[in-house]
Amino acid sequence: MEQISKANQEALQRMLRADPVLVDVVPAAQAIPALGKNMILHAGPPIEWPRMCGPMQGAICGIAVFENWAPDLQTAEKMAAGGEFDFQPNHHFGAVGPMTGLTTLSQPVMVVENRAFGNRAYCTINEGLGKVMRFGGNDAEVLARLGWLRSTLGPAMGRALRELGGIPLKALAARGLTMGDEMHQRNVGCSGLTLRALAGALARTSDDREALAEALDFIGGNDQFFLNIAMAMGKAIMDPVRDIEYATVVTAMSRNGTDFGIRVSGTGDDWFVAPVEMPEGLYFPGFTAADANPDMGDSTIVETIGLGGFAMGASPAVAGFVGAGAASTAADFTRNMAEITIGENPEWTIPGMDYRGVPSGIDIRLVVKTGIAPTINTGIAHKEPGIGQVGAGVVRAPMACFESALVAFAERVGVA
Repeated sequence: MEQISKANQEALQRMLRADPVLVDVVPAAQAIPALGKNMILHAGPPIEWPRMCGPMQGAICGIAVFENWAPDLQTAEKMAAGGEFDFQPNHHFGAVGPMTGLTTLSQPVMVVENRAFGNRAYCTINEGLGKVMRFGGNDAEVLARLGWLRSTLGPAMGRALRELGGIPLKALAARGLTMGDEMHQRNVGCSGLTLRALAGALARTSDDREALAEALDFIGGNDQFFLNIAMAMGKAIMDPVRDIEYATVVTAMSRNGTDFGIRVSGTGDDWFVAPVEMPEGLYFPGFTAADANPDMGDSTIVETIGLGGFAMGASPAVAGFVGAGAASTAADFTRNMAEITIGENPEWTIPGMDYRGVPSGIDIRLVVKTGIAPTINTGIAHKEPGIGQVGAGVVRAPMACFESALVAFAERVGVA
């Protein structure tokens, strides 16, 4: 239908016209006024406590203690099982979060403004590697780190970003692609570029040399620091693509460790859900696939904008790290993803593929027609709460999401 083609071109143009800028870091309650006591935003489509996976439940117990809603993990678990917490998806509030993805009122969130459309998106600060809440960690060490992000790093970043007037992200991401990042599993280049952009302003707005040194050390030692920024960037880019009549472009992909869900422009905010897949990848010493939890997190918003698994050709090192094959096969992933997208991003190019733009605009019709599901680069969490990350790998989005979305779309527009 000509109407679908025009609508999809409008969707793609909105993606390409986006101007995402990292502008601030503020408490989540300030960014999202609807957040209140006992409200917990989580990754993925809607889900209730009994169906949540182990890492999600473990993180929820930890965040309840962190927010002083419960005195200990055992009480928090009873409160959750008793229905005392209000669970809502991040995506319903303009937010995203990696892995378990929890967002609560006192956590600092990074604010990305899409200056082309005037909307904002939010994501918490990346905690670093190891045992962290996004992988289900919930002990005293995890909570102490969250406390430091809230009391020290978050406010420091906010002051620096306000002093700078923001950090434009489109050009930064473009440079990251030339440095070997795909911005899901590999963020080394972009994390370094962000630190370089922030460092002077952090120094100028700090009156505590030790706190400044700690902040610089933390960012400099966290290769995944940019991931959460990329996620907020992705959300800010894709939200204006929602609600275009006749458009078959995916506006969100997300998973909660139990379900995988997608949203499509032409069907509004409806979720199309299927059981989430298990990642295939490499495991840290001492762990195997038997320890792994099914895939989770809002970080698939990165693939939705053409990065991550769609930009694997820019990051051959990632192919080996996530068990996707030899480095020489990285470009094959990008070529495959071009089969299910409606265009390329001419500002985000891959040098090793003759500066081809990353595949952009996932079309549910092409996914179903070709049988090619989106490739996602991902971390792997232990299935039990409190243990954390055990590996990294690649996972495919379940085809059933796209099939049910296409049926619903066809019914909405009156196509047999």
